Amino acid sequence: MSVKGFMDGLRAEVRGLPAYNAGLSSDAVRTRYDVPHVAKLGSNENPRGASTAVLAHLTQWTTAASLALYPDPSCSVLRAMIADKLGVEPEQILFGNGSEDLLAIAAHTFIAAGEDVVTVVPSFGLHIIYPQSVGANVITVPMRFDFEFDVDALIAALSPQTRMLIVSNPSNPVGCAMNAKEMRRLLDAVSPNTLVLWDEAYFEYAENEEDYPDSLAILRETRLPWLLLRTFSKAYGLAGLRVGYGIASAPELAGLMDRVRTPFNINQIAQEAAAIAFQDEGHVAASVEDARAGRAQMRAALEALGIDPAPSLANFLFFDCGEDAAALAARMLADGVIVKPWREAGYETCMRVSVGSAVDNALFIDSFKRRRTAG
Repeated sequence: MSVKGFMDGLRAEVRGLPAYNAGLSSDAVRTRYDVPHVAKLGSNENPRGASTAVLAHLTQWTTAASLALYPDPSCSVLRAMIADKLGVEPEQILFGNGSEDLLAIAAHTFIAAGEDVVTVVPSFGLHIIYPQSVGANVITVPMRFDFEFDVDALIAALSPQTRMLIVSNPSNPVGCAMNAKEMRRLLDAVSPNTLVLWDEAYFEYAENEEDYPDSLAILRETRLPWLLLRTFSKAYGLAGLRVGYGIASAPELAGLMDRVRTPFNINQIAQEAAAIAFQDEGHVAASVEDARAGRAQMRAALEALGIDPAPSLANFLFFDCGEDAAALAARMLADGVIVKPWREAGYETCMRVSVGSAVDNALFIDSFKRRRTAG
């Protein structure tokens, strides 16, 4: 059989999947455009990087013996820390190679072909791609014109047949967030047959903001099955080590996901680094303050150019640049500036930019100003 014949025999939902836009690397842009410095502002990474405590540990870590051993499949040390801090049972916690790994595991655990999944657009692409990969019917609900959640429309999209509701709060890519009242109103409309997947990848940036809900407490008030996701990739500065974690409403749900995941999905270096990072609250607080200050400065600079970014409690801004965002982003690469143009239908003129260092933020504003054709 030819490769084409083999491919034609694969499941249609897999053959038709869009590729996730993971963005460009700094090295690729530096090599192609011969620029001395790259402002990598497309992936919402922490410009502070990992904490000094993590770096100190990593410089002393590796030995031939430890590299030859499998990691702890249960992430026991990190599990105990998280359970103690959040006041949940250790058996409710599960770990993924980044929180997107947990999204994939949840899709393969809880969704069957033909079942309905409701989520929001513009979206984090994997909220759509992973359910589609198992044959789900994904129902998308657009944000309001002011780039806030349309809670009424989300409620209207739900039915007793909805198998999963996926919401990122704060939203990725928009940055807006539901408050406690909106969250409770949405959850009150969810059927007991529906799993609520609440993605808080940007939780640390938002948790101390006015009106941001205690999502874990609100989910625990319900009788619904739910899964709350968080990550060490953003505020903790460990994106390169890939550690995400989830809290499930019941140990039984976490246990099912544990049967689906690969057994050693968090390597030992990552486990130890995450445990140290989790205790370094000062580093997280400083990273959040950096993002808050940089976000305000970037917003003011964009508004001076006639751009109105969406409300954001995260470490990025999302806005309509008034022209083809992909073409504009491509021109900005020549200045060494990487941003993320949005490619979902209806949002092709929108762009997401991460809050980076002061130098990178200024480079972005200068490039955006010079390379844009609209305005």
